[in-house]
Amino acid sequence: MYEYCPVCGLRFEREPGYFLGALYVAYAIAVPLLVLLTLLVWLLTRWNLVPVLLGGGALLVPCTPLVFRYSRVIWMHMDYRLEPWGSE
Repeated sequence: MYEYCPVCGLRFEREPGYFLGALYVAYAIAVPLLVLLTLLVWLLTRWNLVPVLLGGGALLVPCTPLVFRYSRVIWMHMDYRLEPWGSE
């Protein structure tokens, strides 16, 4: 990840541990996505519980980089809405 935005110069990580809150956002994104993927596997295959859970988890793995990226984006937007800040 860049330290500064190449377009506007905004410093992304404002302080050490700034993106710790993004872990909660990532969890809030990943859990419903895992449920959806698991349900999709079950509807398509009608397997037993354990293979369905493993299949849903396997389908979630390629989505992890997107969850990581967008949880940080959402976290930055939430932070800006609560306390607006400019380029440092």
